[in-house]
Amino acid sequence: MPPLPAQADFPAIEHEMLARWNRQRTFDASLKQTEGADRWTFYEGPPTANGMPGVHHIEARVFKDVFPRFKTMQGFHVTRKAGWDCHGLPVEVAVEKELGLSGKQDIEAYGVAEFNERCRESVLRHVDAFTSLTTRMGYWIDLSAPYRTMDADYVQSVWWALKSIYDKGLLVQDFRISPYCPRCGTALSDHEMGQPDVYKDVADPSVTVRFPITKLPDGASPLLAGADLLVWTTTPWTLVSNTAVAVHPEVDYVIARRSGGLQGTLPEGRERGDGDKVVVADALWPRVLGEGWHVIATVRGAELLGTEYQRPFELIDIPNAHRVVAGTFVTTEDGTGLVHLAPAFGADDLAAIRAAGMTVVNPVRADGHFEEGLPLIGGLFFKDADEPLTADLAERGRLFKSERHVHSYPHCWRCNTVLLYYALPSWYIRTTAVKV
Repeated sequence: MPPLPAQADFPAIEHEMLARWNRQRTFDASLKQTEGADRWTFYEGPPTANGMPGVHHIEARVFKDVFPRFKTMQGFHVTRKAGWDCHGLPVEVAVEKELGLSGKQDIEAYGVAEFNERCRESVLRHVDAFTSLTTRMGYWIDLSAPYRTMDADYVQSVWWALKSIYDKGLLVQDFRISPYCPRCGTALSDHEMGQPDVYKDVADPSVTVRFPITKLPDGASPLLAGADLLVWTTTPWTLVSNTAVAVHPEVDYVIARRSGGLQGTLPEGRERGDGDKVVVADALWPRVLGEGWHVIATVRGAELLGTEYQRPFELIDIPNAHRVVAGTFVTTEDGTGLVHLAPAFGADDLAAIRAAGMTVVNPVRADGHFEEGLPLIGGLFFKDADEPLTADLAERGRLFKSERHVHSYPHCWRCNTVLLYYALPSWYIRTTAVKV
Protein backbone atom coordinates (compact mmCIF):
# COMPACT_ATOMS: atom_id res chain seq x y z
CA MET A 1 0.00 0.00 0.00
CA PRO A 2 1.54 3.36 -0.98
CA PRO A 3 2.17 5.88 1.80
CA LEU A 4 -0.42 8.55 2.42
CA PRO A 5 0.33 11.84 0.67
CA ALA A 6 1.46 14.83 2.69
CA GLN A 7 -1.23 17.18 4.01
CA ALA A 8 -0.31 19.81 1.43
CA ASP A 9 -1.10 17.36 -1.37
CA PHE A 10 -4.75 16.89 -0.40
CA PRO A 11 -6.13 20.06 -2.10
CA ALA A 12 -4.51 19.01 -5.38
CA ILE A 13 -6.01 15.52 -5.17
CA GLU A 14 -9.41 17.02 -4.36
CA HIS A 15 -9.15 19.35 -7.34
CA GLU A 16 -8.00 16.59 -9.67
CA MET A 17 -10.91 14.30 -8.70
CA LEU A 18 -13.49 17.04 -9.03
CA ALA A 19 -12.03 18.14 -12.34
CA ARG A 20 -12.22 14.58 -13.66
CA TRP A 21 -15.86 14.19 -12.60
CA ASN A 22 -16.68 17.49 -14.23
CA ARG A 23 -14.78 16.68 -17.41
CA GLN A 24 -16.31 13.24 -17.77
CA ARG A 25 -19.77 14.37 -16.58
CA THR A 26 -19.77 11.42 -14.22
CA PHE A 27 -22.91 12.48 -12.33
CA ASP A 28 -24.88 12.78 -15.56
CA ALA A 29 -23.56 9.41 -16.70
CA SER A 30 -24.76 7.77 -13.46
CA LEU A 31 -28.27 9.08 -14.11
CA LYS A 32 -28.26 8.03 -17.78
CA GLN A 33 -27.03 4.56 -16.89
CA THR A 34 -30.14 3.90 -14.76
CA GLU A 35 -32.75 5.44 -17.06
CA GLY A 36 -35.84 3.24 -17.19
CA ALA A 37 -34.98 1.44 -13.95
CA ASP A 38 -37.21 1.42 -10.88
CA ARG A 39 -37.27 4.84 -9.25
CA TRP A 40 -36.09 5.54 -5.72
CA THR A 41 -37.44 8.93 -4.74
CA PHE A 42 -35.24 11.41 -2.94
CA TYR A 43 -36.47 14.77 -1.63
CA GLU A 44 -33.73 17.10 -0.53
CA GLY A 45 -34.55 19.05 2.61
CA PRO A 46 -33.23 22.33 1.22
CA PRO A 47 -30.99 24.75 3.10
CA THR A 48 -31.80 28.42 3.63
CA ALA A 49 -29.12 30.50 1.95
CA ASN A 50 -29.65 33.72 3.91
CA GLY A 51 -26.54 32.85 5.96
CA MET A 52 -23.15 31.37 5.17
CA PRO A 53 -22.90 27.56 5.19
CA GLY A 54 -21.45 25.94 8.30
CA VAL A 55 -20.17 22.59 9.52
CA HIS A 56 -23.71 21.34 10.15
CA HIS A 57 -24.52 21.86 6.46
CA ILE A 58 -21.57 19.64 5.53
CA GLU A 59 -22.84 16.89 7.81
CA ALA A 60 -26.38 17.10 6.43
CA ARG A 61 -25.21 17.09 2.81
CA VAL A 62 -23.03 14.03 3.40
CA PHE A 63 -26.08 12.08 4.59
CA LYS A 64 -28.12 13.37 1.65
CA ASP A 65 -25.42 12.17 -0.73
CA VAL A 66 -24.74 8.73 0.75
CA PHE A 67 -28.18 7.18 0.34
CA PRO A 68 -28.90 8.29 -3.27
CA ARG A 69 -25.42 7.01 -4.28
CA PHE A 70 -26.08 3.70 -2.53
CA LYS A 71 -29.49 3.22 -4.16
CA THR A 72 -28.02 4.19 -7.57
CA MET A 73 -25.34 1.50 -7.12
CA GLN A 74 -28.17 -0.98 -6.44
CA GLY A 75 -29.60 -0.15 -9.84
CA PHE A 76 -32.37 2.33 -8.97
CA HIS A 77 -32.89 5.56 -10.86
CA VAL A 78 -32.52 8.40 -8.35
CA THR A 79 -33.14 11.92 -9.60
CA ARG A 80 -31.62 14.53 -7.34
CA LYS A 81 -33.08 18.00 -7.68
CA ALA A 82 -31.57 20.76 -5.55
CA GLY A 83 -33.71 23.30 -3.72
CA TRP A 84 -33.62 26.42 -1.59
CA ASP A 85 -35.76 27.00 1.49
CA CYS A 86 -36.98 30.60 1.18
CA HIS A 87 -39.39 31.06 4.07
CA GLY A 88 -39.65 30.89 7.82
CA LEU A 89 -39.31 33.10 10.84
CA PRO A 90 -35.49 32.82 11.03
CA VAL A 91 -35.38 34.69 7.70
CA GLU A 92 -37.83 37.34 8.89
CA VAL A 93 -36.05 37.82 12.23
CA ALA A 94 -32.70 38.26 10.47
CA VAL A 95 -34.17 40.91 8.15
CA GLU A 96 -35.85 42.64 11.10
CA LYS A 97 -32.43 42.98 12.74
CA GLU A 98 -30.91 44.33 9.53
CA LEU A 99 -33.63 46.97 9.24
CA GLY A 100 -33.74 47.81 12.95
CA LEU A 101 -37.37 46.71 13.26
CA SER A 102 -39.04 45.04 16.22
CA GLY A 103 -42.24 43.08 15.74
CA LYS A 104 -45.32 43.07 13.56
CA GLN A 105 -46.26 46.74 14.00
CA ASP A 106 -42.82 47.93 12.85
CA ILE A 107 -43.00 45.64 9.81
CA GLU A 108 -46.43 47.00 8.85
CA ALA A 109 -45.16 50.57 9.23
CA TYR A 110 -42.15 49.75 7.04
CA GLY A 111 -44.43 48.13 4.45
CA VAL A 112 -45.28 44.43 4.16
CA ALA A 113 -44.49 44.28 0.42
CA GLU A 114 -41.14 46.04 0.91
CA PHE A 115 -40.31 43.77 3.85
CA ASN A 116 -41.17 40.66 1.83
CA GLU A 117 -38.91 41.83 -0.98
CA ARG A 118 -36.01 42.23 1.45
CA CYS A 119 -36.70 38.70 2.69
CA ARG A 120 -36.73 37.34 -0.88
CA GLU A 121 -33.39 39.01 -1.53
CA SER A 122 -31.84 37.72 1.70
CA VAL A 123 -32.65 34.04 1.16
CA LEU A 124 -30.60 33.93 -2.04
CA ARG A 125 -27.74 36.03 -0.72
CA HIS A 126 -25.32 33.13 -0.21
CA VAL A 127 -26.39 30.71 -2.93
CA ASP A 128 -22.94 30.97 -4.53
CA ALA A 129 -21.26 29.96 -1.27
CA PHE A 130 -23.54 26.92 -0.92
CA THR A 131 -22.94 25.98 -4.55
CA SER A 132 -19.18 26.16 -4.02
CA LEU A 133 -19.42 24.07 -0.85
CA THR A 134 -21.59 21.49 -2.61
CA THR A 135 -19.14 21.18 -5.49
CA ARG A 136 -16.06 20.97 -3.27
CA MET A 137 -17.71 18.23 -1.18
CA GLY A 138 -18.42 16.16 -4.27
CA TYR A 139 -22.14 16.14 -3.40
CA TRP A 140 -23.96 14.99 -6.53
CA ILE A 141 -27.14 17.00 -6.93
CA ASP A 142 -28.61 18.94 -9.85
CA LEU A 143 -28.08 22.64 -9.12
CA SER A 144 -28.96 23.78 -12.64
CA ALA A 145 -32.72 24.21 -12.03
CA PRO A 146 -33.39 24.17 -8.28
CA TYR A 147 -36.86 24.51 -6.82
CA ARG A 148 -37.45 27.48 -4.53
CA THR A 149 -40.16 27.39 -1.89
CA MET A 150 -41.06 31.04 -2.60
CA ASP A 151 -41.83 30.44 -6.28
CA ALA A 152 -45.49 30.42 -7.28
CA ASP A 153 -45.37 26.96 -8.86
CA TYR A 154 -43.96 25.45 -5.66
CA VAL A 155 -46.58 27.22 -3.50
CA GLN A 156 -49.28 25.99 -5.88
CA SER A 157 -48.04 22.42 -5.48
CA VAL A 158 -48.46 22.72 -1.70
CA TRP A 159 -52.03 23.98 -2.12
CA TRP A 160 -52.72 21.10 -4.51
CA ALA A 161 -51.47 18.60 -1.92
CA LEU A 162 -53.57 20.17 0.84
CA LYS A 163 -56.68 20.15 -1.34
CA SER A 164 -56.13 16.49 -2.16
CA ILE A 165 -55.86 15.72 1.56
CA TYR A 166 -58.97 17.83 2.27
CA ASP A 167 -60.96 16.05 -0.46
CA LYS A 168 -60.21 12.75 1.29
CA GLY A 169 -61.60 14.10 4.57
CA LEU A 170 -58.21 14.01 6.25
CA LEU A 171 -57.74 17.73 6.94
CA VAL A 172 -59.23 18.99 10.20
CA GLN A 173 -58.95 22.15 12.27
CA ASP A 174 -58.49 21.97 16.00
CA PHE A 175 -56.82 23.70 18.92
CA ARG A 176 -53.48 22.57 20.21
CA ILE A 177 -51.53 23.82 23.20
CA SER A 178 -48.16 24.92 21.84
CA PRO A 179 -45.23 26.92 23.20
CA TYR A 180 -45.94 30.31 21.67
CA CYS A 181 -43.97 33.55 21.41
CA PRO A 182 -46.34 36.54 21.77
CA ARG A 183 -43.69 38.86 20.35
CA CYS A 184 -42.99 36.85 17.18
CA GLY A 185 -46.60 35.70 16.96
CA THR A 186 -45.77 32.07 16.23
CA ALA A 187 -45.58 28.67 17.87
CA LEU A 188 -42.24 26.96 18.39
CA SER A 189 -41.55 23.45 17.16
CA ASP A 190 -40.09 20.65 19.27
CA HIS A 191 -36.79 21.21 17.46
CA GLU A 192 -36.78 24.89 18.37
CA MET A 193 -37.57 24.07 22.00
CA GLY A 194 -34.41 21.95 22.00
CA GLN A 195 -32.21 24.90 21.09
CA PRO A 196 -29.48 25.89 23.57
CA ASP A 197 -30.46 28.53 26.12
CA VAL A 198 -34.21 28.23 25.48
CA TYR A 199 -34.78 27.24 29.09
CA LYS A 200 -33.62 29.82 31.63
CA ASP A 201 -33.87 29.85 35.41
CA VAL A 202 -36.47 32.35 36.58
CA ALA A 203 -37.92 33.23 39.99
CA ASP A 204 -41.70 33.11 39.66
CA PRO A 205 -44.34 33.57 42.34
CA SER A 206 -45.35 30.27 43.89
CA VAL A 207 -48.83 30.55 45.36
CA THR A 208 -51.07 28.13 47.23
CA VAL A 209 -54.65 29.31 46.90
CA ARG A 210 -57.87 28.47 48.76
CA PHE A 211 -60.79 27.21 46.67
CA PRO A 212 -63.73 27.09 49.13
CA ILE A 213 -66.06 24.12 48.64
CA THR A 214 -69.61 25.24 47.88
CA LYS A 215 -71.43 21.97 47.14
CA LEU A 216 -70.64 18.32 47.81
CA PRO A 217 -71.57 15.39 45.54
CA ASP A 218 -73.85 12.67 46.82
CA GLY A 219 -72.07 10.32 49.20
CA ALA A 220 -69.19 12.66 50.00
CA SER A 221 -67.86 12.89 53.55
CA PRO A 222 -69.78 15.55 55.49
CA LEU A 223 -66.44 16.61 56.99
CA LEU A 224 -65.65 18.22 53.60
CA ALA A 225 -68.32 20.85 54.24
CA GLY A 226 -66.72 24.22 54.92
CA ALA A 227 -63.27 23.06 53.77
CA ASP A 228 -61.00 24.72 51.20
CA LEU A 229 -59.34 22.86 48.33
CA LEU A 230 -55.68 23.93 48.35
CA VAL A 231 -54.26 24.48 44.87
CA TRP A 232 -50.66 25.36 44.04
CA THR A 233 -49.42 27.16 40.92
CA THR A 234 -46.40 29.11 39.66
CA THR A 235 -48.56 30.93 37.11
CA PRO A 236 -51.02 33.08 39.09
CA TRP A 237 -52.10 34.81 35.85
CA THR A 238 -53.76 31.55 34.70
CA LEU A 239 -56.07 31.57 37.76
CA VAL A 240 -58.23 34.13 35.91
CA SER A 241 -59.19 31.29 33.54
CA ASN A 242 -59.63 28.59 36.17
CA THR A 243 -62.29 26.18 34.90
CA ALA A 244 -61.85 23.10 37.10
CA VAL A 245 -59.61 21.39 39.66
CA ALA A 246 -58.14 17.98 38.88
CA VAL A 247 -57.45 15.22 41.40
CA HIS A 248 -56.10 11.73 40.86
CA PRO A 249 -58.96 9.30 41.51
CA GLU A 250 -56.65 6.74 43.15
CA VAL A 251 -54.71 9.13 45.39
CA ASP A 252 -55.56 9.61 49.07
CA TYR A 253 -56.42 13.14 50.24
CA VAL A 254 -56.67 14.38 53.79
CA ILE A 255 -59.07 16.81 55.43
CA ALA A 256 -56.92 18.71 57.89
CA ARG A 257 -57.90 21.20 60.57
CA ARG A 258 -55.74 23.94 62.00
CA SER A 259 -55.27 23.76 65.74
CA GLY A 260 -56.67 26.92 67.31
CA GLY A 261 -59.06 27.82 64.47
CA LEU A 262 -58.67 30.46 61.80
CA GLN A 263 -55.68 32.78 61.80
CA GLY A 264 -54.89 35.93 59.83
CA THR A 265 -57.19 37.36 57.15
CA LEU A 266 -60.51 35.53 56.89
CA PRO A 267 -61.43 34.03 53.53
CA GLU A 268 -64.51 35.57 51.92
CA GLY A 269 -67.75 34.42 53.54
CA ARG A 270 -65.96 32.71 56.45
CA GLU A 271 -66.77 33.45 60.08
CA ARG A 272 -64.17 33.14 62.81
CA GLY A 273 -66.08 30.32 64.44
CA ASP A 274 -66.15 28.19 61.30
CA GLY A 275 -62.72 26.77 61.96
CA ASP A 276 -60.11 26.24 59.26
CA LYS A 277 -60.28 23.05 57.20
CA VAL A 278 -58.34 22.30 54.03
CA VAL A 279 -58.01 19.42 51.56
CA VAL A 280 -54.57 18.35 50.33
CA ALA A 281 -52.91 15.13 49.16
CA ASP A 282 -52.04 12.76 52.00
CA ALA A 283 -48.43 12.44 50.81
CA LEU A 284 -47.93 16.20 50.80
CA TRP A 285 -49.83 17.64 53.75
CA PRO A 286 -46.89 17.83 56.22
CA ARG A 287 -44.83 19.76 53.67
CA VAL A 288 -47.68 22.01 52.54
CA LEU A 289 -49.27 22.76 55.91
CA GLY A 290 -46.38 22.62 58.35
CA GLU A 291 -46.96 22.62 62.09
CA GLY A 292 -50.24 23.33 63.80
CA TRP A 293 -52.47 21.07 61.69
CA HIS A 294 -53.97 17.66 62.32
CA VAL A 295 -55.78 15.22 60.02
CA ILE A 296 -59.44 14.61 60.79
CA ALA A 297 -60.30 12.34 57.84
CA THR A 298 -58.89 10.71 54.72
CA VAL A 299 -60.82 10.44 51.45
CA ARG A 300 -60.06 8.88 48.09
CA GLY A 301 -59.66 11.21 45.12
CA ALA A 302 -62.63 9.53 43.43
CA GLU A 303 -64.84 10.72 46.33
CA LEU A 304 -64.00 14.34 45.50
CA LEU A 305 -65.15 14.16 41.88
CA GLY A 306 -68.05 16.50 41.20
CA THR A 307 -67.32 18.71 44.22
CA GLU A 308 -68.17 22.32 43.37
CA TYR A 309 -66.10 25.24 44.61
CA GLN A 310 -65.77 29.01 44.49
CA ARG A 311 -63.24 30.05 41.86
CA PRO A 312 -60.42 32.44 42.80
CA PHE A 313 -61.47 35.26 40.44
CA GLU A 314 -64.70 36.25 38.75
CA LEU A 315 -63.18 38.52 36.10
CA ILE A 316 -64.48 36.56 33.09
CA ASP A 317 -67.56 34.44 32.43
CA ILE A 318 -66.96 30.67 32.37
CA PRO A 319 -70.24 28.75 32.17
CA ASN A 320 -70.77 25.17 33.36
CA ALA A 321 -67.51 25.04 35.28
CA HIS A 322 -65.76 25.04 38.67
CA ARG A 323 -65.99 21.49 39.89
CA VAL A 324 -63.49 18.73 40.61
CA VAL A 325 -62.63 16.40 37.71
CA ALA A 326 -60.40 13.37 37.27
CA GLY A 327 -56.82 13.74 36.09
CA THR A 328 -54.49 10.76 36.02
CA PHE A 329 -51.66 13.19 35.21
CA VAL A 330 -51.88 14.58 38.77
CA THR A 331 -48.87 13.60 40.89
CA THR A 332 -47.88 13.96 44.53
CA GLU A 333 -44.27 14.88 43.85
CA ASP A 334 -44.83 18.60 44.39
CA GLY A 335 -47.63 21.12 44.81
CA THR A 336 -50.69 20.00 46.76
CA GLY A 337 -51.99 17.07 44.70
CA LEU A 338 -54.86 19.24 43.42
CA VAL A 339 -54.20 20.85 40.04
CA HIS A 340 -55.91 24.02 38.83
CA LEU A 341 -56.99 23.72 35.20
CA ALA A 342 -56.93 26.61 32.72
CA PRO A 343 -57.57 24.78 29.43
CA ALA A 344 -56.28 27.47 27.06
CA PHE A 345 -52.82 27.27 28.63
CA GLY A 346 -51.99 23.61 29.19
CA ALA A 347 -52.23 20.37 27.21
CA ASP A 348 -53.35 18.25 30.17
CA ASP A 349 -55.76 21.00 31.17
CA LEU A 350 -57.35 21.08 27.71
CA ALA A 351 -57.72 17.29 27.53
CA ALA A 352 -59.31 17.09 30.98
CA ILE A 353 -61.73 19.95 30.34
CA ARG A 354 -62.83 18.47 27.02
CA ALA A 355 -63.36 15.08 28.64
CA ALA A 356 -65.57 16.76 31.24
CA GLY A 357 -67.59 18.59 28.57
CA MET A 358 -66.62 22.06 29.77
CA THR A 359 -66.01 25.26 27.81
CA VAL A 360 -62.57 26.58 26.85
CA VAL A 361 -62.28 30.31 27.56
CA ASN A 362 -59.19 32.38 26.73
CA PRO A 363 -58.94 36.02 27.91
CA VAL A 364 -55.35 36.50 26.66
CA ARG A 365 -54.86 37.98 23.18
CA ALA A 366 -52.33 36.67 20.69
CA ASP A 367 -49.94 39.47 21.65
CA GLY A 368 -49.74 38.06 25.19
CA HIS A 369 -51.85 40.80 26.80
CA PHE A 370 -55.12 40.34 28.64
CA GLU A 371 -58.18 41.70 26.86
CA GLU A 372 -58.85 45.36 27.44
CA GLY A 373 -61.65 46.22 29.81
CA LEU A 374 -61.13 43.36 32.26
CA PRO A 375 -61.04 44.51 35.90
CA LEU A 376 -57.64 44.48 37.61
CA ILE A 377 -55.60 43.04 34.73
CA GLY A 378 -57.11 44.45 31.50
CA GLY A 379 -54.38 45.23 28.93
CA LEU A 380 -51.54 43.81 31.06
CA PHE A 381 -48.88 41.49 29.60
CA PHE A 382 -49.69 38.06 31.01
CA LYS A 383 -46.62 37.79 33.26
CA ASP A 384 -47.12 41.32 34.57
CA ALA A 385 -50.52 40.24 35.91
CA ASP A 386 -48.99 37.92 38.53
CA GLU A 387 -48.33 40.67 41.07
CA PRO A 388 -51.73 42.41 41.16
CA LEU A 389 -53.56 39.08 41.13
CA THR A 390 -51.49 37.71 44.03
CA ALA A 391 -52.04 40.90 46.00
CA ASP A 392 -55.79 40.68 45.40
CA LEU A 393 -55.88 37.07 46.60
CA ALA A 394 -54.07 38.06 49.79
CA GLU A 395 -56.43 40.96 50.42
CA ARG A 396 -59.49 38.69 50.12
CA GLY A 397 -58.05 35.97 52.36
CA ARG A 398 -57.76 33.47 49.50
CA LEU A 399 -53.95 33.26 49.54
CA PHE A 400 -52.84 30.39 51.76
CA LYS A 401 -49.13 30.74 51.06
CA SER A 402 -46.88 32.76 48.74
CA GLU A 403 -43.19 32.18 47.99
CA ARG A 404 -40.70 32.65 45.18
CA HIS A 405 -40.01 29.52 43.15
CA VAL A 406 -36.87 29.24 41.01
CA HIS A 407 -37.43 26.95 38.06
CA SER A 408 -36.47 26.52 34.42
CA TYR A 409 -38.85 28.25 32.01
CA PRO A 410 -38.70 28.50 28.20
CA HIS A 411 -37.94 31.70 26.32
CA CYS A 412 -38.02 32.41 22.60
CA TRP A 413 -34.63 31.60 21.10
CA ARG A 414 -35.05 34.41 18.56
CA CYS A 415 -36.03 37.36 20.77
CA ASN A 416 -35.71 36.06 24.37
CA THR A 417 -39.39 36.77 25.14
CA VAL A 418 -40.91 34.54 27.80
CA LEU A 419 -43.05 31.90 26.08
CA LEU A 420 -46.72 31.27 26.62
CA TYR A 421 -48.31 27.83 26.41
CA TYR A 422 -51.27 28.77 24.28
CA ALA A 423 -54.29 27.20 22.57
CA LEU A 424 -53.64 27.88 18.90
CA PRO A 425 -56.02 27.05 16.06
CA SER A 426 -54.14 24.74 13.71
CA TRP A 427 -54.79 22.46 10.78
CA TYR A 428 -53.99 18.78 11.17
CA ILE A 429 -53.75 15.81 8.82
CA ARG A 430 -55.49 12.76 10.26
CA THR A 431 -52.63 10.36 9.60
CA THR A 432 -54.10 7.81 12.01
CA ALA A 433 -57.02 7.39 9.59
CA VAL A 434 -54.67 5.97 6.95
CA LYS A 435 -52.18 4.26 9.26
CA VAL A 436 -51.21 0.79 8.06
